[in-house]
Amino acid sequence: MELSIRTMPIVERDEWLKPVADKILERHNRYQLRMEAIKQQAGSIVDYANGYKFYGWQWDEALDGWWFREWLPEAYDVFIFGDFNSWQRTQLRLDKGADGVWSIFLPDAMYGHLLTHGSLYKLHIHGKNGWHDRIPAYATRVVQDENTKNYTAQFWNPQQPYQWSDSKFKGVQKRDLLIYEAHVGMAQEQSKVGTYNEFTENILPRIKKAGYNAVQLMAIAEHPYYGSFGYHVANFFAPSSRFGTPEELKHLIDTAHSMGIAVIMDLVHAHYVKNWNEGIRNLDGSDYHYSKPGEAGYQKYWDSMVFDYGKGGVEHFLLSNVKYWLDEYHFDGFRFDGVTSMLYYHRGYTDFDSREKFFDEGVDLDAVTYLTLANRLVHDFRPKAITIAEDVSGMPGMCNAIDDGGVGFDYRLGMAIPDFWIKMLKDIPDEEWNIWEMWSLLTNRLPEVKTVAYAESHDQALVGDKTIAFRLLDSLMYTGMNRAFESPVMDRGMALHKMIRLITIAAGGDAYLNFMGNEFGHPEWIDFPREGNNWSYDYARRQWSLRDNGFLRYSYLADFDKAMVKLIKKHHILSAGYPYNLQMDEQNKTMVFSHGDLIFIFNWHPTASIADYELPVHTAGKYEVILSTDEKRYGGFARQKVGEQHFTFNVENENRQLHPRLKVYNTARTAIVLQRVD
Repeated sequence: MELSIRTMPIVERDEWLKPVADKILERHNRYQLRMEAIKQQAGSIVDYANGYKFYGWQWDEALDGWWFREWLPEAYDVFIFGDFNSWQRTQLRLDKGADGVWSIFLPDAMYGHLLTHGSLYKLHIHGKNGWHDRIPAYATRVVQDENTKNYTAQFWNPQQPYQWSDSKFKGVQKRDLLIYEAHVGMAQEQSKVGTYNEFTENILPRIKKAGYNAVQLMAIAEHPYYGSFGYHVANFFAPSSRFGTPEELKHLIDTAHSMGIAVIMDLVHAHYVKNWNEGIRNLDGSDYHYSKPGEAGYQKYWDSMVFDYGKGGVEHFLLSNVKYWLDEYHFDGFRFDGVTSMLYYHRGYTDFDSREKFFDEGVDLDAVTYLTLANRLVHDFRPKAITIAEDVSGMPGMCNAIDDGGVGFDYRLGMAIPDFWIKMLKDIPDEEWNIWEMWSLLTNRLPEVKTVAYAESHDQALVGDKTIAFRLLDSLMYTGMNRAFESPVMDRGMALHKMIRLITIAAGGDAYLNFMGNEFGHPEWIDFPREGNNWSYDYARRQWSLRDNGFLRYSYLADFDKAMVKLIKKHHILSAGYPYNLQMDEQNKTMVFSHGDLIFIFNWHPTASIADYELPVHTAGKYEVILSTDEKRYGGFARQKVGEQHFTFNVENENRQLHPRLKVYNTARTAIVLQRVD
């Protein structure tokens, strides 16, 4: 194969990258070499990523029985056992074949009445670390014993396979992506672990009604510790059994598709749980099975193991996992968690204060290649699928096309935005807010790097942090949310909560994300059951009744969020490119910008309300207020009215040119949106 020797397009378009053009070319050549090897081996990357169709339990129609296979290159001896053979550990020995693949065939005539749907099983593996009972890496169902708390693989073969009904669903257009981030287990109001079925019945209709067109599901892959929020994955091919059955998850996704809602999975390929009993660590007896040996395979900041992305069997495992969720469960894409930790040997714990930090010896080039392959697989297999990178470092090329020299993600998370709001609310008095800094932060992104903007996600809702509502209202969230209650603190909090969300979605990116409940200012943080809180579920739930209560202010915030999302979607603001700065008035803390066909006016001043406030517009005509954070129905004071119209007038500049301008009532702590109507 002839490798690329040209300058990659992303370098040609960006002068800043020219000093590292050779590094970018090297990365692309590494990807090309690996793709060529994959094509020679399997024909295509889509056909290569079929590990889930080969490993684990596979029915052989010709031989009328079940094959079981597992990749265990360093194992000395392997047996399979379970309730189907009375838990006899050393009765059924697997044979070792090429490339460390162990296999056994169980004829249906002998085991069909024993190995049945729901049977429990494990592997008994002899390796360098002795004999151990383990769960296979490709297990598609893992359950916990209520008494012993031990996890065991389960043979899952329902008599009737799930019948999908989503063939007409074509996915959501990437230009209008509105993501509702959610956790199945803590989505219910009751103090318990919620189920897939309850989420389908109770939460999906709320997401649809709120106007979001995608739901991002956290904690799907099986994880032994509930409080890990799904980030310490043990079984990568098994959906969490604590929420229900695989068919119930499929029904959730099928139902979402019938509502026009895409389902994005939070995919954790950055690390895996270090537990032996539940996970894949040292599965073949060596400490270099799925990880590099010794400390190189350990993520000390997260107390977990990291993958060896350059090892063929690991790459195959992970790529097969990507395709599995798309194929078997019809997910519409992935948010790749912990990408920064994957990209760098230092796991991102450094200041990215120079270009060289993205291209020096601290970069794991195997991880870069793997992520590029994963994006190629996703988009080759499901062209409309969505990939989102959680990368705080800002690695150049993350969201550029692979053929241009990039890694191929559709979006990156705008992680600086919530950090900015925390800083503003925590450290800076309102009257000192710098609107230029705000504008710069929200618009500081390259044209080719599509950004998911968000004011807060699950990260800001966890114990140890605070949501925006909690920072603004504190104890008033418990004592002052009655609509009859009056307080300057309440007025400020309600106003800023709406303004922060509106400017984030209107100026911060090309897609938008909200964590469930935050749209109505949910009063509680997230704290999973643990010894420190007496194993309570009181903070691992969402109190929807507060949003539904017509006497509380929570519904004001939720209703505004719904109107905001509807407006953004109707006018395709997320796909309208950059907002255009029309006016920055530092004295009155007022910023005016256009985006798409709309004019946004934000007055962040605590007290300055200005009659006949003058501002420039692009086009002369009649402008109408179509949204205001100060509307009565959203908990405001109705100082502006939706439907109110303003007419332009011309002002002559020093060159005797005429420019259209408007006058509006610019009220303190208010944002209004105008549209030209003629």
